[in-house]
Amino acid sequence: MTREVEKSYLVARPAYEVIPAVSVAGRIPAMTLLSDRLISGAGNYIEAGWILAMPDPNPHILEHVHDYDEVVLHIGTDPNDQEDLGAEIEFVIDGRPCTITKTSCVFVPKGVRHGPLTWKRFSRPHLEMTIMLGAGSLQEADPGGHQERISHGEKGPGTSGEAGHDRVRD
Repeated sequence: MTREVEKSYLVARPAYEVIPAVSVAGRIPAMTLLSDRLISGAGNYIEAGWILAMPDPNPHILEHVHDYDEVVLHIGTDPNDQEDLGAEIEFVIDGRPCTITKTSCVFVPKGVRHGPLTWKRFSRPHLEMTIMLGAGSLQEADPGGHQERISHGEKGPGTSGEAGHDRVRD
């Protein structure tokens, strides 16, 4: 793949711009996998983060609403039973609780209140991924500032301190 093609279509190094407003034990801050900053004109925002243990505080994702459609995926990590999430999550959508125990995809239309997400049980690490359709940046995806942001190159609270984990601001 040529450098020009890579620059236009491939995010080989995600951005680490999402820092929880409070330190959350048991989870790694999400990485941004797609945004207008990473791929010019992408027009969508994707982030993913690992849940490594029962989150504390729990819930740490509270009720909120977006001006964009959102897709929320919870992905299990057992290759012998890829549908088993390894957790039980209560996800409240439009005031109604849903129980998630399997690898799943939730579509949340713009304007629909959702949250909190409460982990009821945890048995194995899993991945949480959100896709904001039509929001090209973290600021568009999270206009209420539910997530704290820090400037490029700083290490945020709860980070591993590993080299190459830059935090960015759009």
